[in-house]
Amino acid sequence: MAGKKIKVWTTGLLALILAVVLSACGANGKNVENKEGQASSQQPGQTVTVQEPPGKTVYPLTVKDATGQEFTFKKAPDKIVSVSPAETEALFAIGLDKEIVGVSDYSDYPEAATKKPKVGGIMKPNEEAIIAANPDVVFAGISLNEQATTKLRDMGIMIFKTEPKTVEDVIANIELYGKITDHQKEARAVTDKMRADVAEVKEGVKNIGKGQKLRVYVEFSPGWTVGKGEFMDELITLAGGENVGATQKGWYQISEESIIAANPDVILYSKSVKDDKTGQTLGDIIKARSGWDQISAVRNNRVFAVDDNLISRPGPRVTEGLKEVAKGVYPEIFK
Repeated sequence: MAGKKIKVWTTGLLALILAVVLSACGANGKNVENKEGQASSQQPGQTVTVQEPPGKTVYPLTVKDATGQEFTFKKAPDKIVSVSPAETEALFAIGLDKEIVGVSDYSDYPEAATKKPKVGGIMKPNEEAIIAANPDVVFAGISLNEQATTKLRDMGIMIFKTEPKTVEDVIANIELYGKITDHQKEARAVTDKMRADVAEVKEGVKNIGKGQKLRVYVEFSPGWTVGKGEFMDELITLAGGENVGATQKGWYQISEESIIAANPDVILYSKSVKDDKTGQTLGDIIKARSGWDQISAVRNNRVFAVDDNLISRPGPRVTEGLKEVAKGVYPEIFK
């Protein structure tokens, strides 16, 4: 990308944020299971899709993961390991606390997850800890270390990878977890709430014309933003905004000149990120950059902190992140 790259300061927290983003997100896979959901409450002007109510899972059950790998479950798994914070949140959300015997080092939600044995992360899984847990299945993001994946699969450990690229993918994954674990009813309750969140936001921005959409820039880690093809980009679109970072694909390091030229109306940043030495928030750092005082968002004080876990983890709270993004972009609509 043309222009001067932003100088990214290296801190322990920056490494943590990037690791969490990598562990929470995938690349290009698709879910093959049909989604099951029940009728949702109708919003004005919306079409309601009536779906089959959740039932009991019939075993043996054969499903594919995001890589196309096929797995057959003879019964509901009794021991589950998660090597991704997003998967951890989803599994707890559908009531699998007792079955979870290991979680990612970065799994900090819900509180119960912090008390579970840690098994490393996507980039550096703790193979010994995973083997010791003797799981029936390991749920992980697509980026799980390939060498570790091969080794564990060769030992007969089921490694099930996911790669959600949209909010609907996240919902489909949760419903699939419910089917695999015979927690379909619990999964449906979670995904019904998520779909209601999406419907609420869509209803709020439905009258915003294309020419009226606000330009949005999001910085989840110093100097880094997200482009096309990632669910965080979709969150901005669903919230009625236009992502100024969508000129590229995936996660990438920005240049100062490109953002100044894009002149976003709103800037969203991760609220947990701070400079280790100065204590400055990422918002403070953004506002202090040379030339950024020319940007509309900075001039008009439209620079807002968002919970980075809500917008970086493709789990059950991602639609709460959507509502937070919508409130930041259009506070007059979402009060």
